[in-house]
Amino acid sequence: MAESERISTTYRRGIIKSFKHDGSLHRMWLENWIVPAELLQPEHAEAGVQVLLNERTLIREADGKEWISRVPAAAFFLPGEWFNVVALLEDRGIRYYCNVASPFYQYHDVWTYIDYDLDIVKLPDGTVMELDRDEFNRHRLEYRYDAEVLARIDDGLARLKERLECRSVPFGDEQVRRYYEEWKKTQRRPDRP
Repeated sequence: MAESERISTTYRRGIIKSFKHDGSLHRMWLENWIVPAELLQPEHAEAGVQVLLNERTLIREADGKEWISRVPAAAFFLPGEWFNVVALLEDRGIRYYCNVASPFYQYHDVWTYIDYDLDIVKLPDGTVMELDRDEFNRHRLEYRYDAEVLARIDDGLARLKERLECRSVPFGDEQVRRYYEEWKKTQRRPDRP
């Protein structure tokens, strides 16, 4: 087996599903590529971070509507954390879209989590914004989040902001680019440029 064939088989397909607090489906990313443990950056491997990559993936909303993502992305799932991070590789730089969410659950090649609406976005210029506080406030009443869930959400938001300020895992532009470029090399076939 040629070296390029061996490497291209190390990435497996995975699905990401987000749910609402009541268990209803929120959104699915249907084609992602799982970065194998042996290809994780050392600090990610040490922290147990799981990384999935996608490019022009089919996304299905809860109402059945489908659309294709416009930019490549790397999704980072950190064990036990009440957030996950999606690094979007845009023309002007990397935008980090951070979901305040339950810790992920993985079953085979499917990653699931509960989305709690609050989001933090870090733009390529360093600007950080909180989004969807109104949606969170509406859903905390509608879904009756209990005191424990609210405390975990607050703690997750604080821990996320701390990681952003310190630029700790997974907020490393070079690492994101490296994951994407290495994966992209495996997607090129000898019969294509």
